[in-house]
Amino acid sequence: MKPANAALLLGLLLLPGLALAQAAPPAASAPRRTIRLDEAVASARAHQPQLRQAQAQARAADARTRESRAALLPQLSLSGGVGLGTSNVAGRPTSSTVQGSWSGTAAVDQVLFDAQALESYRAAGATASASRATERAAELDVDSGVRAAYFAARAQRDLVTVAQETVKNDEAHLRQVQGFVDVGTQPAIALAQTRSQLASARLQLIQADNAYASARSQLLQAMGEPGSLDFDVADDTLPAVPGEEGAVDPLVEEAIAARPELASLLEQRRAEQLTRSAARGGYLPSVSARASGTEFGSRPLDPSRGNVENWTAGINLSWSLFDGGLTRARVQEAQANLDAIQAQEDALRLSIRVAVEQATLGVRAASASVAAADDALTSAREQLRLAEGRYQAGAGSIIELGDAQVAASTAAATRVQAAYNLAAARAALLRALGRR
Repeated sequence: MKPANAALLLGLLLLPGLALAQAAPPAASAPRRTIRLDEAVASARAHQPQLRQAQAQARAADARTRESRAALLPQLSLSGGVGLGTSNVAGRPTSSTVQGSWSGTAAVDQVLFDAQALESYRAAGATASASRATERAAELDVDSGVRAAYFAARAQRDLVTVAQETVKNDEAHLRQVQGFVDVGTQPAIALAQTRSQLASARLQLIQADNAYASARSQLLQAMGEPGSLDFDVADDTLPAVPGEEGAVDPLVEEAIAARPELASLLEQRRAEQLTRSAARGGYLPSVSARASGTEFGSRPLDPSRGNVENWTAGINLSWSLFDGGLTRARVQEAQANLDAIQAQEDALRLSIRVAVEQATLGVRAASASVAAADDALTSAREQLRLAEGRYQAGAGSIIELGDAQVAASTAAATRVQAAYNLAAARAALLRALGRR
């Protein structure tokens, strides 16, 4: 089937629906609330499960540090007991007298030297610092994710606006062509083609509305906040990132100094070094002090009833001379873990450089694309204006007018995509630099 005949058939099929759509008054809708970028970021920091998990893990690491420290602090213990019984002795008459008895002990223990416990405590502290750095990295990830979702939603919103403008222009073209066909200056196929183009524009508007709703749903997910889709995004964007047009090496140095992932690995490396030292402490003795006091008798704290009091104090030394190779294996394991972390650190430094370079190039390319898209949109709108004038004057064809409309809509959509690419590239650069 020829394109012109297909367009005519599609226009005739869609004519009743278009007539009803034109006749039906638009339904009034209440204005929707508007979410700004800073509000979306704040909501994500407060509700995002990914961030809450990282915060909980950091608190758990702090608690494990305090657990390790407890072994180095004085330990005070109390124990006691009461009982009933007889005191029969062999060779003497058996007595049925039941006597009460009690005993109580208070003891204080203090570690004087234990290399394993001390280095394990320090290693736990370094691990806690690594967890806090990981928490900061999670914050950056949450910020970056919600920004990307926000700009995607804004781009879809702008594409809805482009689709609405296209429908509005096609409706105006339809009224114009209808008048020409009625007076016989244009063939009926021009009317069918215009109706077909309008139907296509309305279909694109429906698809754009659906894509915008989907983008808002993804934004809510990035915010970590369940809720209604009855909202719009504002016109917020990201300003130019300081240094985005300069040399890359200073930005790489800044990223290496600021990225919390690298700080976390440095703390993990320190923790493994301390763990290795703790393992080597197995070759050394441990020294502790203990003091205790005991009282026992028939009535608590009553010397007149013959209670007996004792106390002891001393220093204990414990030294494992052979443990079957356990200490040596622990040292080797810690060294292997340390080598693995060093390799991760080297790989992260390389990936940071690549991320900064790619984000910087993306910002520069997107900036140039925005300028080019602006020029293309200006030219396309001028072409559409001239095509409308030529068609109204009878010098142009409906094909020329339709092509101009398509070119203008495409240029507007390209401008929206270029703006989104620039905002997304700047968000990626902020994440690569470790900036919030």
